[in-house]
Amino acid sequence: MGKTISEKILSEKAKKDLYAGDIDIVNVDIVAAQDGTGPLAIKEFNKLGFDKVKKPQNTLMVIDHSAPAPRKELSNTHKILREFANKYNTRIADIGDGIIHQILIEGFVSPGDVVVGADSHSCTSGALGAFSTGMGSTDVAVIMALGKTWMRVPETYRIEVYGDFQKGVFSKDLILHIIGKIGADGAIYKTLEFVGETIAKMSIDSRLTLTNMAVEAGAKAGVIPTDEITKKFLAEMGRAEKFREIKSDDDAVFEKVMYFDAGDIPPTVAAPHFVDNTKPIEEVLDIPVNQVFIGTCTNGRLEDLRVAANILKGKKIAPGTRLIIVPASRRIYLEALKEGLLEIFVRAGGIVLNPGCGPCVGIHEGVLGDNEICLSTQNRNFKGRMGNPNAEIYLASPATAAATAINGRISDPREVLS
Repeated sequence: MGKTISEKILSEKAKKDLYAGDIDIVNVDIVAAQDGTGPLAIKEFNKLGFDKVKKPQNTLMVIDHSAPAPRKELSNTHKILREFANKYNTRIADIGDGIIHQILIEGFVSPGDVVVGADSHSCTSGALGAFSTGMGSTDVAVIMALGKTWMRVPETYRIEVYGDFQKGVFSKDLILHIIGKIGADGAIYKTLEFVGETIAKMSIDSRLTLTNMAVEAGAKAGVIPTDEITKKFLAEMGRAEKFREIKSDDDAVFEKVMYFDAGDIPPTVAAPHFVDNTKPIEEVLDIPVNQVFIGTCTNGRLEDLRVAANILKGKKIAPGTRLIIVPASRRIYLEALKEGLLEIFVRAGGIVLNPGCGPCVGIHEGVLGDNEICLSTQNRNFKGRMGNPNAEIYLASPATAAATAINGRISDPREVLS
């Protein structure tokens, strides 16, 4: 019997044939934690009496959630990560380097890897043909020490997308549409495998948006088969030799197969306070916004910034509307700087912050006021997500965000795209 991508990778790491539903111990290639979860993982590491990190050069600590720290308490949590990395010779990405998930795909993850992060959006790396998932801090502590973990092999939902997007529609609209159809708990502990001609034509930046948000349907992982686009990206990141073909067998068994016509999908928005509360743009047009946020591990990549800059070039944001831009990594920040994208944002009236999570987690830089509304390119719009339970968050693509910033109200990007 053939295997899915998840079954193949986990079988390889367990050194035995595994299929959906099987439970076994698998070797983990890369483990990572950030400043929100890392300190707890380190506390558990010490509590369990471990005195050695199994794979220090494949263990990554990232300071991205409150970077730079707005309070002394958070500065002290940063110290914990720095001291642990120094003591055990692990890798560390400090303030300004970027978001954990972007750093992983730029410098660490390769096809066929098993990646575990102490962050729910660790499924992002699946766009490179890896099995990548989030776990709790205690599990991560054990993985840091032993280099392995137990895993139940998830069943796979095959998400097949065909056709071409209409103007103004992007992968963010697609994944919001899919989550709206599946539901926030519709794929609990499943793998979402994205395939089809539409996916095959997507850039890595677009694919990463899909796998990043797989967890918003409850999925354990999101994966995409590798191809020439994957190979080119790895070469650009200096890891060309790491490329390998990863795809499901033709006779693999999928628990569910879902089909989507890309041409039928409009610009899509998730309304407060749930990611699966999705609506076509027509149903939320003209809702006034106080803040627009373009960035995060979902849509802070170069392609996203280019889309937004194309719309904002030569224009001004609406009076009374704040526009915040946060590149996902130092590499992206420098590329955007070189291309003149950051100048476009600043001239339009926007604010460009250092690479990191920024306003997404509501710790600092962009916390909303009472009764304010933000349209954001992030992956979650839960009540209080951006630091104020008395505010509202709408999720959308960078194109919709840029159009909204210009008009000061939720707007259809098809009306402003040239």
